Parts: sequence; structure tokens; C-alpha cells
Amino acid sequence: MHVPIALSRLSAAAALHGFSFHHARRDVAVLSLWLGPGEDRLPAFATHQVGVAGAVVDESNGKVLVVQDRNKTKNAWKFPGGLSDLGENIGKTAVREVFEETGVRSQFRSLLSIRQQHRHPGAFGMSDMYLICRLSPLSYHIDFCTQECLRCEWFDLAELAKTGETTPITSRVAKLLLYGLENGFHNIDLTMEQLPAVYTGLFYQLYHRRLPEE
Repeated sequence: MHVPIALSRLSAAAALHGFSFHHARRDVAVLSLWLGPGEDRLPAFATHQVGVAGAVVDESNGKVLVVQDRNKTKNAWKFPGGLSDLGENIGKTAVREVFEETGVRSQFRSLLSIRQQHRHPGAFGMSDMYLICRLSPLSYHIDFCTQECLRCEWFDLAELAKTGETTPITSRVAKLLLYGLENGFHNIDLTMEQLPAVYTGLFYQLYHRRLPEE
């Protein structure tokens, strides 16, 4: 049952008939009532928020673009990023967030890592998925957003991998990128392939390590 916010008083009447809240978005609440046999097996609504960061690597000098968030208690170096919009592919999120925070234009290359975290303090009680993508720079001039970032620099990867002024995940991914820079990014990349879904006319993005013959 879809209940507009202007008619939210109807939720009380629906509750008397066994309905309960399933989810709400903007100006509509959705209530549900399981009519099938046994316990309610209706899937829950959104359980995760998706954050995406972009590690923009300049292969000519071994540097990567990093920022320090303005509103964090610890001003640690990290890769620029933010939350993915509804219906937005992660590569597009990474490119968009990097540009919005740093002014640097980039191109998606691969997925590097996925972090799952529960009870994330900024996720409204939901779990958090944080994905880091490898990007290639299309521009190099920094014009960072002063509302979000305190600092923004092209940072040496080897230094980022060992400095204490960063987050554990940034340090770990910096080591991964350094290995890729020295031994080939094909050893660390999860590249994207678009494949047709079983639903007519729809497609999905599959991220996986390429086979040697590919």
C-alpha cells in the first residue's frame, strides 16, 4: 500500500488491519501485509548505502590524487569519493565525485577493492559498502572544493603506502596500486563487462579478473 505524505493519517487505519511500514522515500510511505502462508518472507528494503572512491593514478610519475576531508576529526589522506546516486554505475560515481571534490577529470579503469562495514555511524542504521576504483587522469590541474576538502594533492604512491597520515584502507590500496604500477595493473584490476540480464532489454555490469586469453 502506497500512502502519500499528505494522507499519512491513513497509515493508522491500515495498521489496524495488520499493515506495517516497509519503507518510505520522499513523500510516499509503503506499507505491507504478508498474505501468504507462514512467516512474512517479503524481502527488506535497502540494507546498504554504497560509497565509491576514485584512486586517480598518474602512471608517468607514480603519483595518486588524494584529499583530506574538512569535516573529519582526523585529517587523514584518502581517495576522493562519495555516495553513489540511485541508478548510477560505480565507475560513473567515482569519476563524478573526483571531479566535484578536486576539479580533476578522469576515466574509469577498474574496480580495486570492496569494503563491507556494519553499524556504520553515517548510514542511518544501514550497512555500508565502500568501493575503490582505479581511474586514469584526463586533466591534472587541482581546483578542489573548499567546502568539502581541507587539502588536495598529487601524492607519491610509495610515500602514501607507508605514511601514518592516512586511513588503513587507503594505505592498503596504495600498496596494491604500487604493485600494479610495478608489475602491471592486469594483476590487480577487476575490469567491467556489460552483459544482458535475464530480464528483456536490461543489462548489468560484471566486475571480474580477466582470463589470460582475454
